[in-house]
Amino acid sequence: MTACVSSQVGCSLTCKFCATGKLERIRNLNADEIYDQVAIIKKQSEDNYNIPLSNIVYMGMGEPLLNYTNVLKSIEKITSPEGLNMSPQRITVSTAGIAKMIKKLGDDGVKFNLALSLHAANDEKRDKIMPINEHNNLEALREALKYFYNKTGTRITYEYIVFNNFNDSLKDAAELADFCKNTPCKINLIEYNPIGDGIFENAKIDRIEAFKKFLEGKNLVVNIRRSRGKDIDAACGQLANKH
Repeated sequence: MTACVSSQVGCSLTCKFCATGKLERIRNLNADEIYDQVAIIKKQSEDNYNIPLSNIVYMGMGEPLLNYTNVLKSIEKITSPEGLNMSPQRITVSTAGIAKMIKKLGDDGVKFNLALSLHAANDEKRDKIMPINEHNNLEALREALKYFYNKTGTRITYEYIVFNNFNDSLKDAAELADFCKNTPCKINLIEYNPIGDGIFENAKIDRIEAFKKFLEGKNLVVNIRRSRGKDIDAACGQLANKH
């Protein structure tokens, strides 16, 4: 049972495939607000399903590394005996890729896992869908991730949404494999959840399977992630108010 928590109200990064990115960033959540999300979901999990909370992912609304202090404070409380006493190894913080803050995580010696929302291992393509790449290009991210790994010894998780006829070719897979040689890692291939603007579509399943097979042929650890919550527009990238 995994809690997916938000770190901001809205988001400022305007990734083209994400409904949340169409909202303005209103404010950062404070550490207690982030902690409370986890505490409430933990209680719901135990009360309704009789299952303990096993994992926490900072993959909800907002960019966690733009709310650095509050995110780290919330994790400190979640992992402390006075809080929820959860292992930091059960926590994953996901970032769209802010190189200097990834290095700061390394300097601070964090014990939790780090995931990078990559979605393209080619600067031209990544620029098109993630404006943040213009100031945090793949070379800067490569260097920052290597620094983080050398400081913490924690392998990186790459999140890669596979879009139909955009980043789903074997050439794209080869670029991803090359980028992933940087450090020990695992790759999550994610199905796309439409946000109603018709710009992107989920890749065909046979293309995703071929993509996965290519990466596995390069001795990479790859999982295909099916999405939950689409029925209520609450799957990855869909967290936005509908009017």
